[in-house]
Parts: sequence; structure tokens; C-alpha cells
Amino acid sequence: MAKADLEDIDRRMTGAIESLRKDLGGLRTGRASASLLEPITVDAYGAQMPLNQVGTIGVPEPRLLTVSVWDRSMVKAVEKAIRDSGLGLNPQTEGQTVRVPLPDLSEERRRELTKVAGKYAEAARVAVRNVRRDGMDMLKRLEKDHEISEDEHKRLADEIQSLTDRHIRKVDEVAAQKEKEILHV
Repeated sequence: MAKADLEDIDRRMTGAIESLRKDLGGLRTGRASASLLEPITVDAYGAQMPLNQVGTIGVPEPRLLTVSVWDRSMVKAVEKAIRDSGLGLNPQTEGQTVRVPLPDLSEERRRELTKVAGKYAEAARVAVRNVRRDGMDMLKRLEKDHEISEDEHKRLADEIQSLTDRHIRKVDEVAAQKEKEILHV
């Protein structure tokens, strides 16, 4: 029983890291990345739809993104969604293609982005610690209900702590890599 629970704890902690990677993917560095536009939603057909469900995002050059919009009537909505996204982008339309040139990042904007990356990393650390707390609470319950011994509780608690330490280190590595990307383009 305890083995399956440890696997669940590991899976949930890994999920926090994957969520962090997705969040950080939306932060601009100096290079174009399709993941930059993925969080954007477009007002399409009376609903909010992810940008990648109304067109194909491409990266033809290091400082340019393109969105090939499938439905000609959606081009203006896509352009507006990108402009209003808060990413500081100024899209230009050519037929059914929306070109999104990436301006150079100012030093001030780079600092802001590293702060945002730090907030995302801290949220991931908190998520990992919350999973650890849930695991420790489960161990206390199991010991109280006499389903595991005190020795087993200690051994499993050590394993959960080891998982936590490993995942926190991974969060730190992912965040440090993103900060390096943002600052040294």
C-alpha cells in the first residue's frame, strides 16, 4: 500500500515541475518560441478558445512568430488577442497570416521577467511542499490506525523527505535555467 502512495506523491510533485515548465515557457526570452503564444485565448465563435485551436503557430525566424489562421473571419480576433495579451507584442496581418515580431527586451523588462519567473518557481516549491505535507499527514493517520508501525512511518517519512528534496532541487534548476535565458540572450 505504501509503495503506491509514494508513487502518487512522486507523480504529484513531478506535476508541479511540469506546471512550472509550462508557466515559464510563456515568459519571453529574446528568442521566438511558439509556447510564448500558447496561453493566449481568442474570442472565437462566441467562446474563448486557445490560440492553437484557431491557427498554426510557427517560428520562421529567431525573432519572429507567425500564426496561420485557419478561418479568414478570425484573423482580426487573433490579432486583437495577441495585442491585448500583455506580452508587449505588436502583431501585423498579411492575409490569413498574423506576423508577430519580437522586439528587443530592455534591461528593465528582463529584470521584471526574472521576478515573474521567481514567483512561478516559488509557487512550484509551495506545491511540492503541500504534497509532502499531505504524505506526512497520511503516514500519521496510518500509524494512528495501526496500519503501519512506528519504524515503517519513520522509513516512509524519510523517503517522502528525499522525494521532496529532489523535486525542490529540480524546481531550482528549471528556474535558474530560465533566468539565465532571460538575462543572457
